[in-house]
Amino acid sequence: MADAVRPILEGTGDIAAVEPTRLRPGLWLLPGSLDLSRFEDKLSNEWSRAYGGDIAAIRTSTSFHRVIQQAALVVDAEVVLIDVGPNLGVINRAALISADTVLMPLAADLFSLKGLSNLGPTLRRWRSDWQSLVLPRVPRDISAPSATMRPLGYVIMQPEMRLDRPFKAYERWLERIPWVYSSAVLGESSPDSHGDHHRIATLRNHRSLMPLAHDARKPMFDLRPVDGALGSTQQYVKTCFKEFEALSGKVLARLERIL
Repeated sequence: MADAVRPILEGTGDIAAVEPTRLRPGLWLLPGSLDLSRFEDKLSNEWSRAYGGDIAAIRTSTSFHRVIQQAALVVDAEVVLIDVGPNLGVINRAALISADTVLMPLAADLFSLKGLSNLGPTLRRWRSDWQSLVLPRVPRDISAPSATMRPLGYVIMQPEMRLDRPFKAYERWLERIPWVYSSAVLGESSPDSHGDHHRIATLRNHRSLMPLAHDARKPMFDLRPVDGALGSTQQYVKTCFKEFEALSGKVLARLERIL
């Protein structure tokens, strides 16, 4: 991604063509990079200028969308997953306006609830500003995202269990999530305080597999005995695979219903 936007950053041209990395049949990756932090100031400065119809600013603001679009065409992608960090900075803004839907991972704690309260209004403001102020000014020869960013639902990241910290300690936070999601993210005037139908899945904590996955440079659910996943750990790997497989199926099913 950093290589793709470097011509814009350095003022030498538009986005550069980049080749997605093939990981396995049917799966490709466009890696991010810490070098993208250099692009942050550029995006921040050009965002407001795009509202006025500045062509260079529009090219900068739509750069991530156009890089993703080009890469998807090269590999004939059916689904594109855009992974962003837990913040509302300009890098994430430029990435998220490219998304048709937004899936939100949450923990059962105060910080996730606060983040959820900020995320919903922010997404609606980005969508409104982009669709009303920028899209009408985009030239026909520039592909621009529609900034749909429709909330798809959320996934609960289960806290690590300890004898001295039972699950009940997190129940009050879990009980608040549906209400905050309905009110802050969906903007419902009568938020749902009981139903949890927007929760797609609950993922257990796989912390013991994470160091092995990092060392082997592969997903947790793809670890083998040669990677150090021995004995009972291999059964844990199988459980991890089943949970992520189920999550993928639920996400695809929900996408089919709403898109």
